[in-house]
Amino acid sequence: MARKGGITNKYYKETRGLKVSGGQKVSGGTILTRQGHRWKPGINIIGRTSLVAGCDGEVYFTRKKNNYNKSTTYINVRPKAGKN
Repeated sequence: MARKGGITNKYYKETRGLKVSGGQKVSGGTILTRQGHRWKPGINIIGRTSLVAGCDGEVYFTRKKNNYNKSTTYINVRPKAGKN
């Protein structure tokens, strides 16, 4: 019996991963990754596996080494300057 509606397991891997690139402008609530264990939340990021932008701004990445000398990539959002 075939499933009706939704997405099949065959194409599910296409929906996962990184949705934005570095330097891209995003608004608050924009989904940055889906089911991503490769990326960790950084500054102005909400969530654990599916990361969401916490404010309007520009996306940038940082890499840090942990105690085992393995590098981890953090996703951050640099807030856009407010009007003065």
